[in-house]
Amino acid sequence: MLNNYFICKSDDMKQSLNLLVIDEEQLYAEHLVKLLSVYYEEVHLGFLDEKAELIKILRHEWDVLVFNRAYDMTLTDVVGIIQDQDILLPIIALAKNPQVAELNQFGLPEIVCGDMVKSIPVGEDGMLVMAICLQKQYVKTKRQLQGLRMILKESEQRANILIENSKSAVAYIDQGVHIFANEPYLQLFGYKGMQDIIGVPVVDLIAGGDNVKGFKQFLRRFDKGDRSQVEFEFESRRTDGTTFASKLQLAAATLDGEPVTQMIIQQNNSTDAELVKKLAQAERLDPLTGLANRIACMEYLQNTHHELTNGTLKSAHVLYIRMDNAPKINSTVGIAGLDTAVKQVAYLLDESFTKMNDGFVARFSDTHFVVILSDVSTDEALTTAQLVTQKVASLLIEVGSRTVTTTLSVGVVMMDMNAPTPQVVLERAIAVMNEFDIDDDSADKVGVFDISRLASEDDSVLSEYLQNALAYNQLQLSYQAIYDIETDSSDLFEVYVTLPMADGSALTFEKIIPIARKNNLLDKLDRWVLINATKHLIHIRKTHPSAKILIGLSSSALENNGFANNFIASITQLIRAIGGDAQALILQFNEQDLLDYMVAAKRQFMALANIGCRYGVYSFGSTTKYEDVLTHLNPNMVRLARSYTKDLDREVNLNSLQSLISTINAHHVATLMPYIEEASVMSLAWSVGARFLQGDYLQPATSEMVFAPPAE
Repeated sequence: MLNNYFICKSDDMKQSLNLLVIDEEQLYAEHLVKLLSVYYEEVHLGFLDEKAELIKILRHEWDVLVFNRAYDMTLTDVVGIIQDQDILLPIIALAKNPQVAELNQFGLPEIVCGDMVKSIPVGEDGMLVMAICLQKQYVKTKRQLQGLRMILKESEQRANILIENSKSAVAYIDQGVHIFANEPYLQLFGYKGMQDIIGVPVVDLIAGGDNVKGFKQFLRRFDKGDRSQVEFEFESRRTDGTTFASKLQLAAATLDGEPVTQMIIQQNNSTDAELVKKLAQAERLDPLTGLANRIACMEYLQNTHHELTNGTLKSAHVLYIRMDNAPKINSTVGIAGLDTAVKQVAYLLDESFTKMNDGFVARFSDTHFVVILSDVSTDEALTTAQLVTQKVASLLIEVGSRTVTTTLSVGVVMMDMNAPTPQVVLERAIAVMNEFDIDDDSADKVGVFDISRLASEDDSVLSEYLQNALAYNQLQLSYQAIYDIETDSSDLFEVYVTLPMADGSALTFEKIIPIARKNNLLDKLDRWVLINATKHLIHIRKTHPSAKILIGLSSSALENNGFANNFIASITQLIRAIGGDAQALILQFNEQDLLDYMVAAKRQFMALANIGCRYGVYSFGSTTKYEDVLTHLNPNMVRLARSYTKDLDREVNLNSLQSLISTINAHHVATLMPYIEEASVMSLAWSVGARFLQGDYLQPATSEMVFAPPAE
């Protein structure tokens, strides 16, 4: 029980968790996700069971790896791969034997060191959840430390370059002694080279005892952390004895990774460092509006993308905004008047997005702006954008004695950890914005990018859309009842999976398969359908315990891969989840796939028969070797190809159908006659020898299992 363990539920734990599970059974991984959802806003699950998938998935960043069982890997293999990849990823190994787990007297792991909890007994969910939470926090802290070290190192490199090329006199001191000085500093005090000043106390360069005493007190306070005063004015002394009035500034710094004190000697009130900083800021500001410019925008967008991919940021929205009637304003009040309008719109955008919504606003080009909002929902981004477009539409812009108005067109794109490059994101936002007419003066021109709108036009985008659909459960399942003539019941339902498109249409299973095959997603597609259909069946059987489902699968379970090797174990787990009724699940495969993988299919079907799970064939009769399938595989059911239910008013087609069903019945296999869409076909279906009848005439497919009496 989880309440036997204490896990700190602090606000900083309300974040996302990227959990990688290596196991043969996905249901336990999902159970683990459910337990962890109490402590994290989102749990992103990566699930695999073979070595090739592990190497590929390690390209993404994971917080914790839980290892149980794998098809072709041991724990030693996993540790070796992670060490070879030089990846920071804690490993928690599940051990079947508590003695192997090496627990101490408190029931906790004997060894918790570095990046690995050595082992935890299987079934100790509370201990496992606690370990995952602790390791997640450890990884977060270590990554932050690595990031800070990198930032420190890069800052030090930049600072050293600036100092070496600066005209200001800069030196580094440690405990009041020089350890570095740039050329202007050496020249200022009359030293010929670095070797002459290293080891020289700073007080040697200060004239007058009072100045020396004051400097020592000043340096002592600074070393103790007092930053209330960082400047010290005194009389400096050169090596030739001459003196000059100067001001000294101290700052904490690092040199070769070690803390030191930076000292700048000024003979006037300006420094090159300040000038460099001001120039860098000026390069990233738009002079007309004071907003960030295109350079700063691309840098900010790139940083946002980086934060999303490494999990620091959950989501962001990019808004590309256009002032619509700029040419008309220019022709009416001239370029100066257009500049006035741009400044007014820029001010309103800054007020609305930056000051009120903590966003980033940039003038991307003459009359185009980009807004980036972090950690807001799409609805929130849309609402804010619509309010701003309404404000701009009602804005009266005075240019001399004239008054002009303008409207905005806005394209919105959501970014998450799977977002494409910043350039692609901008292109998508621009494409949405361009859908609005530049001459339309309405105040509600705000559109959101929908990847499904491009999916039908571009294979790579369609692939991205399918991957997102699998990741975010955007596929849809529907169910169509099948009437059993022998039992006079309709408690068997065929499961259909579809991919919804922007135009209201949907890609069917047959059209999804080529995309999934091209992008190595067949196993993920089959897993998704099996798990989600079974979940729905479990729910339905609470009120209709006789409900059963017929699920069509791809060739993934027949191929030589991790999914195929773990297929029977996965089906066994699903049957257990249903309640142990193996008859409630019927799996069917395409006839051509079965012929292509006949040996593997025979092995899988025998294994399915051993656990009591029924299996069948869909698109039966679509090849010339359909009888080989009956002879060698002995399926429980075959679902006829669509061609056998067409034009049955023609005698030749009806004879062909009756001949095929006679062959099937001779092998003692049940026939499912689908696509019954007309009364005439329905009347024939009763007489041709099929056991199961299905089609829109009896009952169309719906999003839920609808239990209704059969049509008479």
